[in-house]
Amino acid sequence: MTLNRRQLLGASCATLAAFAPRLARADVYPAKPVRVIVPFAAGGPNDLAARLIAQGLSDSLGKQFYVENIGGAGGNVGTGQAARAAPDGYTIIAVAPSYAANPALFDNVPYDPVKSFDAVTVAATAPTVLTVHPSVPATTVAELIAAIKETPGKYSYASPGTGTPPHLLGELFRLSLHLDMVHVPFASGGQAIGSTLAGNTPVSFGALPPAVQHVKEGKLRALAITSTAPSDALTGVPTIAQAGYPDFAADIWTAVLVPAGTPKEIIALLQREIAKLVSLPEIKERMASLGYQPVANTPDECARHIETEATRWAKVIREAGIKVR
Repeated sequence: MTLNRRQLLGASCATLAAFAPRLARADVYPAKPVRVIVPFAAGGPNDLAARLIAQGLSDSLGKQFYVENIGGAGGNVGTGQAARAAPDGYTIIAVAPSYAANPALFDNVPYDPVKSFDAVTVAATAPTVLTVHPSVPATTVAELIAAIKETPGKYSYASPGTGTPPHLLGELFRLSLHLDMVHVPFASGGQAIGSTLAGNTPVSFGALPPAVQHVKEGKLRALAITSTAPSDALTGVPTIAQAGYPDFAADIWTAVLVPAGTPKEIIALLQREIAKLVSLPEIKERMASLGYQPVANTPDECARHIETEATRWAKVIREAGIKVR
């Protein structure tokens, strides 16, 4: 059948009309303020990184991106609220490694880590550090392992809390090397470091910022940066891979997600803007002061990273018998 000119024009208009709402959304986005959910209390590393991103997006896109802290249940409460939000680009969420670990850690979580969200980007990563009290007879990771094996049950390690990335890293370390050491959870990274400073828990796995000044003052000894890259804040301290134990490398990361079904054009726009933002020298400097290193990978790379993290930590959680109810 041959279409006449009027029929062809009508078909073209109908096709354009079908795509118009989606194109219009992307063209004018954002037309109103955008909520950035942080599923933790204000003041933590994830919150600070999210606020840098929100301010940068506000400046570049001309509408306010405002942070809303919705803490509780290791990030589950805020993440559940974000999962139920409309997939229109006006709710985004900044998640941490707990997003990937919580489905194995809790009996129930209010989101599906695969189906509830679409990935935008891993915006940045932050290193963790293995520190010991100066009384511990070890200046390297190998020496610490030897000391623990020589005196089973003597050593305990501090972390910012059960199920936190440093705790899971400590359990990976303990299980993989068959070490007899006890985990002592605290309510924050500062409290965990304080216990190690006092010698109560001679070993600590934790985020870098609370430990840096104490290491520089000689009150703590840093044995390794337990992340994939060295830290400018602690020059001369080897990475865990350089120390001979690459399987224990793990970063704390901040990833940006949106409710599943958000238009792909909006996801692409957010990823481009975040990538531009974290490449700015002033933002790099501010992130470095928080212990963060910019990443800004693609949505597909972000999704694969989260999937890999979920598989890795689920294995550790299962083998260690960790549960939060």
